[in-house]
Amino acid sequence: MAPPGVGKTQSMPEELSYVLVTPYSIRKSRTGGIVARLLSRSGLELVAGQMLAPGRELVEELAASTVTETDERHRRTQELIRDYVLKKLAPSPTGARRRALLLILKGEDAVLKTRTVVGHIVNERTSGETIRDTYGDYLVENDSVAYFEPAVLAAPDQETARKHLALWAKYSETDGGILEDLIPFPEDAPVEKTLVLIKPDNFRFPNARAGGVMDLFSRSGLALIGFKVHYMSVAEAETFYRPVLDVLMDKLREPSGKRARLAVEGELGVPIDDATEAQLGELLGPLAGRNHWESIVQFMAGTRPSQCPKEKRNLPGSEKCVALVYQGPEAVRKIRAVLGPTDPSKAPSGTIRREFGQSMMVNAAHASDSTENSKREMDIIRITENNLPPLINSHLS
Repeated sequence: MAPPGVGKTQSMPEELSYVLVTPYSIRKSRTGGIVARLLSRSGLELVAGQMLAPGRELVEELAASTVTETDERHRRTQELIRDYVLKKLAPSPTGARRRALLLILKGEDAVLKTRTVVGHIVNERTSGETIRDTYGDYLVENDSVAYFEPAVLAAPDQETARKHLALWAKYSETDGGILEDLIPFPEDAPVEKTLVLIKPDNFRFPNARAGGVMDLFSRSGLALIGFKVHYMSVAEAETFYRPVLDVLMDKLREPSGKRARLAVEGELGVPIDDATEAQLGELLGPLAGRNHWESIVQFMAGTRPSQCPKEKRNLPGSEKCVALVYQGPEAVRKIRAVLGPTDPSKAPSGTIRREFGQSMMVNAAHASDSTENSKREMDIIRITENNLPPLINSHLS
């Protein structure tokens, strides 16, 4: 008999890791490409995220814990990163805070896998294999570093990752959230905030789709000011899509009547007149509309309302989405133009739903259709909720 454990696959404990997308990468609209590369190549699960505007205290604590290497070559690189953090992540000389995006990842060997995908910054090959190889810059002139941009920050080892994760949790309330007051706009600009949901079909397995969706949204020229990984409860999905129910019940009356007429005449050989067809539509349309609506709720939350026990209606569902908040002039119109119409087959080339959508329900993303609905929808998913501390602290305890 084999000793205990021999011949069995031993699963490694799951770790948390992080990637911080730098203010420069965000300004240059490289966020989507970075997210696509990170999720598709690491195989890790994106479990949380938050927009940050680091203050001086956070920056100084992060910088103080950055240099850990004893090897001279690697230590020099970490010193470059430390100096970068102090100069480029901190508030500007005028006191203006800079936007960064924190992503929290989970999985086996998460720190090592994250670091492998991120890559180094010194002596990278120019093959585009790593994030820093593609999006970072390291320029040496006369034996000194003339320009340095790491594109993202990531921990080199587990111990440093734990220290930095504790920092993100500590400062997430004061230095993170919806960063709506950071970007100056002309006084007469029609500035709006709008909500986007990257839908669950983009997270069935680790892939580049979510990053691709973000990349196309960046074409709007709007500023990304909010980010949250969210699992809709059934109750939230019901409230979120409640306006759709009446539309579906009304919209499906006529087609339901026609289909019922064809079925009865074809299967039973009973002739149906127009008046009876209309009656069948009045009877079956609301039923078909509710059935389709329940399918939408199930797609977003994981369970049909009619099959969800009362005590579980308010619990987080099984399906993940990512909520994004964009800000800028005419934000609602610009985002919806990039998104495209509900039916992917009717969406123009280059729109998100044409590129990534599959059907009228599985269509990659949702975007608010008015500033009023944007506020309503943000409230439903609690966009300002800070879920980083409980996630990180439970992992570190």
